[in-house]
Amino acid sequence: MVETLTTMFSGHGRRAMAMSKVPTVVTEDNVYQEADDNILPILDDMVETLALPGSGLDGLENLEELLALAESGKSCMLLVEHYSNMDLSIVSLMARKAGGRGEQIGRALVAIAGMKLNEDNPAVAAFAGAYSRIVIYPSRSLHDMGLDEEKYEAEHNRSRAINRAAMKALNEVKTKGKLILVFPSGTRYRSWDPESKKGVREIDSYIRCFDYFCFVALNGQVLHVQKTDMMNDAVTKDLIRVTAGKVMSCADFRKEVRARTPDTEDKKQAVADAIMANLEEMHIAAEEKRLKLLKG
Repeated sequence: MVETLTTMFSGHGRRAMAMSKVPTVVTEDNVYQEADDNILPILDDMVETLALPGSGLDGLENLEELLALAESGKSCMLLVEHYSNMDLSIVSLMARKAGGRGEQIGRALVAIAGMKLNEDNPAVAAFAGAYSRIVIYPSRSLHDMGLDEEKYEAEHNRSRAINRAAMKALNEVKTKGKLILVFPSGTRYRSWDPESKKGVREIDSYIRCFDYFCFVALNGQVLHVQKTDMMNDAVTKDLIRVTAGKVMSCADFRKEVRARTPDTEDKKQAVADAIMANLEEMHIAAEEKRLKLLKG
């Protein structure tokens, strides 16, 4: 029998929901949601239970450099691969366990998160409350609803209000020593849908509005996406490696990609594609190292 998030962590979910203060309806007034330190240990315990010996973070020095830039007033972000709803938990814990300034790095994270985490399932919402987030209304979600014209217009207006508020919140916190964590695919990778690993063109706007970033590859999976409810995602133990790449200038990266992209092509999508290509290259290299660790 396959273990799921529901069956393996039902007790954790009940504890988190009992303490949760996460709003289950997102509005323009609550898009910035602070981490709840009471729930964080529950998520840490979940990751610790599933992460095999040898799990950890590579490239701490790169994250320390990025944090120093953030603390100097620069806007800094992490561009992270996205495989499951535990990715943020994994990055946070592995950073805090890495030594050096890892604890400060973990505490500085502010994730850009889709509103599904708040609204689809109370247990998922409670888990998400362990971390600081700016909640957005992904354009992909709006288009997937299949609404009639009148309902679509109302929902479209809601999405615009939420995203305006999210951008305002982002502009307020991004130069205050925070590391903004963004999943450039905009969704979790699903093996049956290759498009889910394609970068969303909106990521070009983030690159344009930030100073520095690091790519972050995730290798090893403890939570596997299913086609049903998020709480039915399959749980397995695995050796997890988080790999942070070197600090890069957003302006330089964007300028280089756009310069080599013909004017006849979508330059915003070209930037998104280049981001995903870099992450894939890092992932492949890190997987070779991870498999060696698994073999001992």
